[in-house]
Amino acid sequence: MNRLAITCISASLVTLCACRQKPPAPTPPVPVNITTVQTQPVLYYDNYPATTQALSQVDLHAQVTGYVTAILFTEGTHVHKGQRLYEIDERLYRAAYDQAAANVKVAEGNQAQAQQDADRYQYLIQHNAVARQTLDHAVIALQNAKNQSAAAQQALKTAGTNLTYSTITAPFDGTIGFSQVKLGNLVTASTTLLNTISTDNPMAADFLVNEAQLKHYQQLQNDKQHRIDSLFTLQLPDQTIYDQTGQIAVIDRAVDPQTGTIRVRLVFNNPKLTLRAGMSTVVRVHNLESAPQILIPAKAVVEQMGEYFVYLAKDTVLRNNTDSSAGKQAKEDAGKNTRSSNSADTAQHKGPRLLAIQVRIETGATIGSNILVKSGLKNGDKIVVDGIQALHDGSPITTANRQGPAAAGGRGR
Repeated sequence: MNRLAITCISASLVTLCACRQKPPAPTPPVPVNITTVQTQPVLYYDNYPATTQALSQVDLHAQVTGYVTAILFTEGTHVHKGQRLYEIDERLYRAAYDQAAANVKVAEGNQAQAQQDADRYQYLIQHNAVARQTLDHAVIALQNAKNQSAAAQQALKTAGTNLTYSTITAPFDGTIGFSQVKLGNLVTASTTLLNTISTDNPMAADFLVNEAQLKHYQQLQNDKQHRIDSLFTLQLPDQTIYDQTGQIAVIDRAVDPQTGTIRVRLVFNNPKLTLRAGMSTVVRVHNLESAPQILIPAKAVVEQMGEYFVYLAKDTVLRNNTDSSAGKQAKEDAGKNTRSSNSADTAQHKGPRLLAIQVRIETGATIGSNILVKSGLKNGDKIVVDGIQALHDGSPITTANRQGPAAAGGRGR
């Protein structure tokens, strides 16, 4: 009886141990879509926020005091150099000018009389008919008359200038804004702002570039012989592309040490007056890279702590024969998870198994729904484009005949 009990207990222990050693079920592969990485020619633009600026802008101030008697323009329209804009009551300034003109005539008459006296006394002194002192007084009187005549001429110029200032004209061709005064308002010399006028053709667009790009933009500015007409374009606030291309006019004198950026100014012709000062636009700089580049769907990219990754689809045969830096750590992690199930899994899966291997990439510009890859991938690599939410480094995957499309090249905004 004791032997039978011992035998039963031993059999139970053996069965229990066998159950404990049974391998767990293998991790089911995650169904994904993959695509093959291909290099292709890509045309795209680097975009920079920009603000349109007038090349010249002037605040119009009254230069004489008086009441506004006329406003001779339409607000917000194009005006021409010399065009009359405002008139200030000129009656006082006209009277002052006429008085100054009369004073000139009086001074000229006094000068003529003094000249005659001096000439007469000069003749008489030659015949000893007059005292030398009399001649000296006549010469001094003539000089005083000349000085008074010159002073009268300057007073006439001043009066003429004030009279001219009573009419405000446009200093250059441009667009004039809203009037800051109305008819009948009293304006004060050098104080009252009347309006603002700015040039409108051509127009400038200012934007900031990183100091690392300074040399590149200096080359673009200086290389006028090989300049490309479509190098700089402008996206307007309504998302349309402006029909004129720009040229670099000015690169600022210094880099901002706080931001590490420098201001660049482009100039655009504005024949239709489409551009207005202060518009929020986007400068589009045509990328001149001619070599084929790698373009992948943006949805295939995963961001982690400021770095970007994709999942490579690699089979176990290649993975066991390759010890690349991108998949080395993933191989160790996946080995821990699958070591106990290899024997059972091998029985179910004939041939190599696909694994998702996470690799870091360096990204470039975003072009539509795709993104440029500067490093980390090569032509012919297969990457996961759908189903990445369920993946981690080393996850088994299956394509299940789900081959995703490659990224389409072409023009990027």
